[in-house]
Amino acid sequence: MDDKPFESLNMIPFIDIMLVLLTIVLTTSTFIASGKVPIHLPQASASVPDKAHSRVIEIDARGGIFLDGRPLAQQGLRAEIAPLPKDTPFLLRADKDVRLQRFVDMVDLLEHLGFARVAVQTVRGES
Repeated sequence: MDDKPFESLNMIPFIDIMLVLLTIVLTTSTFIASGKVPIHLPQASASVPDKAHSRVIEIDARGGIFLDGRPLAQQGLRAEIAPLPKDTPFLLRADKDVRLQRFVDMVDLLEHLGFARVAVQTVRGES
């Protein structure tokens, strides 16, 4: 038998594996670092995803209000959105455990300021 030492090592399979692992890490890290307010959305029988909204109002389980991820008081929210054009679309995301009155207050505020393009985000539930 002729035992020859390795003269070279084929690195291509190793590089392929590393590229696959890098792709997996980069893909999952974008989901983790999205920085959204943790909200458990209520369920609805027909939930249609729509990403065409330019402003997002969120209400967390404790009743905290967020505009595009920034915490605000209700009067601060009013001051922020009052000067916006009335055709500005809003996406309202409220935690399923939030008091109904808090949600109604947000809808009432948007209606009072003249915003008609308001959508409520839910998740699809079992029928």
